[in-house]
Amino acid sequence: MTTTTAAKKPARTPVPLNGVDTPTLLATINAVGEHPDLARFQFRATSRWLNGTHSKSTMHGYFGAGAEHKHVVPYQADSDHPQVLCGTDAGPSPVEWVLHALASCLTAGIANIAAARGIKLNKVESTVEGDIDLRGILGLSKEVRNGYQAIRISFAIDGDASPDQLEQIVAQSKARSAVFDVITNGVPILIGVKTPAFA
Repeated sequence: MTTTTAAKKPARTPVPLNGVDTPTLLATINAVGEHPDLARFQFRATSRWLNGTHSKSTMHGYFGAGAEHKHVVPYQADSDHPQVLCGTDAGPSPVEWVLHALASCLTAGIANIAAARGIKLNKVESTVEGDIDLRGILGLSKEVRNGYQAIRISFAIDGDASPDQLEQIVAQSKARSAVFDVITNGVPILIGVKTPAFA
């Protein structure tokens, strides 16, 4: 009697894909796994009030992988309220930036995960909607929360994979998204205040 054993598929050599440097991504994951202290990061933003409800934030320096770093340039983001909410519409409102953060975090995860799995993406688009009742922030109701009551995000995704595989990639991105975690689980926030010293 003879038995046959299915030949093992050769390990796939990771290559850059979807604009992701896959070999470096996987090497980074392995390095952090071997040296957990490299996983500790601190991101920072400074914000300056300009006028009315308009402010400008700058993201430049951050700590990570055991050292201080700087972005290639200081990135800036304006935020304001729309005119219907007594602003000048000089930028997206703060709650719209939250939607952007969620969409961009999930999309980055999709690109990374697809690349790590050797799946070429052709299109990833999303639409994010957030429902908010302004009676909360306007102090008109104690029963209405200040923030979003519900957020929905819908993806249109196409790639060289089955629909089930693409849905699994989106699900894995959700499971590993830092912004999704912040929104759904919350995070302690400490607020400090400095005022001019009086003689």
